Amino acid sequence: MKQLIAVLLLLLIAWWADVPAYAQGIEWETLNDEVVALNKQGQYDRAVVVAEKALQVAEQVVGADHPSVATSLNNLASLYDAKGEYTEAEPLYKRALAINEKALGPYHHKVVRNLNSLASLYKETGQYAMAEPLYKRVLAIQEKAFGPDDPEVGTSLNNLALLYSAQGQYTQAEPLYKRALAIDEKALGREHHSVARDLDNLAGLYRDHGEWAQAKALYERALAIEQKALGPDHPTVATILNNLGGLYAIELDYAQAEPLCRRALAINEKALGPDHYEVAVILRNLARMYDTQGQYAVAEPLYKRALAIQEKALGPYHPSEVRGLYDLAEVYTNQGEYAQAEPLYKRAIRISEKAFGPDHPSEVRGLYKLAELYIITVRAAMAEPLYKRALAIQEKTLGPDHPEVAVNLSNLAHLYKQIGQYAVAEPLYKRVLAIQEKGLGPYHPSEVMDLDDLAELYTNQDKYAQAEPLYKRALAIRERDLGPDHPEVAANLKNLARVYSEQGEYAQAEPLYKRAITISEKAFGPDHYEVAVNLMNLAWMYEQTGQHVMAEPLYKRALAIQEKGLGPYHPKVAASLNNLALLYRKTGREKEAKELEKQAAAIKVK
Repeated sequence: MKQLIAVLLLLLIAWWADVPAYAQGIEWETLNDEVVALNKQGQYDRAVVVAEKALQVAEQVVGADHPSVATSLNNLASLYDAKGEYTEAEPLYKRALAINEKALGPYHHKVVRNLNSLASLYKETGQYAMAEPLYKRVLAIQEKAFGPDDPEVGTSLNNLALLYSAQGQYTQAEPLYKRALAIDEKALGREHHSVARDLDNLAGLYRDHGEWAQAKALYERALAIEQKALGPDHPTVATILNNLGGLYAIELDYAQAEPLCRRALAINEKALGPDHYEVAVILRNLARMYDTQGQYAVAEPLYKRALAIQEKALGPYHPSEVRGLYDLAEVYTNQGEYAQAEPLYKRAIRISEKAFGPDHPSEVRGLYKLAELYIITVRAAMAEPLYKRALAIQEKTLGPDHPEVAVNLSNLAHLYKQIGQYAVAEPLYKRVLAIQEKGLGPYHPSEVMDLDDLAELYTNQDKYAQAEPLYKRALAIRERDLGPDHPEVAANLKNLARVYSEQGEYAQAEPLYKRAITISEKAFGPDHYEVAVNLMNLAWMYEQTGQHVMAEPLYKRALAIQEKGLGPYHPKVAASLNNLALLYRKTGREKEAKELEKQAAAIKVK
């Protein structure tokens, strides 16, 4: 959410500087003071009423087309903007802009402020095509007024770059961020606050683009600048700590991430108070860190506290709460508490629809998470229209080749794969890969899951020759990025080995299965379930090639691991008993086979 509240105080204080002396009467002064006080108290509804009265007074005294009226309009719009009432704010911003353009000319600094306010609203509401020409116009005005190397130009470059970043247009955003950084370093010095802002923005782009090493270096430099300039306990320092912690969390380096986010939280609680919006932002980030580690009981109260802070400050139906509702709903979903999750998803979607209309990007996450919930609760027919609606919104808003479109295409393809509609799923998976390759190149780490998905689809249809190169490519990416002994590499080896086994290419499958076992033993220990799975796979391959002596000890070891980890009466234990019984039968040990089958049957009865 845009942090307009603090800025608004300055605007309100500046109101009277725009009003002619004869209008600076007692009523105007009283209204201004009351709006400032109400704003400080968070009483936005009452502040709007008083601001509307102040606008009426200005119109009566100086006329409807005076720049002072434009200032009042812009400030009233900012209040609506802060409340998330964008449909009320937009016409006010537009009228303010029209007044100032007519009265002051198209290149006046107040016109620039109006353009930025309106562009920011369009960006906030996902109307990127409406925001872009406004930001470009501001940039042109600033370049003409101050020259191409002025810090005001740097600010405009950042705004336009942030717009492109929000749309995933990284190649368009990067040169703008870099130019802004160069301008500010030259004009203000390498240790200036604006330089730290530029570094933070550019780091965010590299983070989102998967260039984590570059992002980390920029965050660390920005942090050093701000700590030197502002001290170690400033809220701006907390923001960068939170961003850097979030980056470590993306890399799954939670040992580094957690203390950074905890420090950021402590700084903001002390500097801003325990119920400030920025505290809620860090609480949510910290909760998400625990969430991704499966520590749902730790994450849940943090999400709840963050949501409570937002509701207290902005009311229960503010658009900024949508993300918090989604987060909490997902925690409930991950814990199997579907009855608690579903109404939160629905509430979030309703808030978005009310604030932005029925086809806004903020609804997408809720639509596809609600669809996932329907799939989990065996309501797949209810999921499909939600996925399709989410996809249509993204394609309209972001274009057909945006990375977020690829995510939703993948979700829809998963649904079709799950219900056996492979012919419908295949072109969706292919389109996902095409989008990823176009935006990131053919060997980006973001693509491994998509490669796995399409390969699995082919494997399920016995199209092994088509699955093989996809698994190989995924393996090459994982080995490069994660190292040769990572558990994800083991999973990839297992899948590729299965493809070779199913094609009868056992000589190629065997070393892959063996390597997968070694990696799993090293990563998880010799008695982990994944070790048992890989042992069973290798045993099955030996059985198929008549190497029964090689298969038997593997089956037995896998069975022992399962009995120890799952208990002697688990269905998977029954399946393993039957596998070993089949091997005994093949080797003429009928009595032993019947005994194992009897044990398996007893488990199924239980």
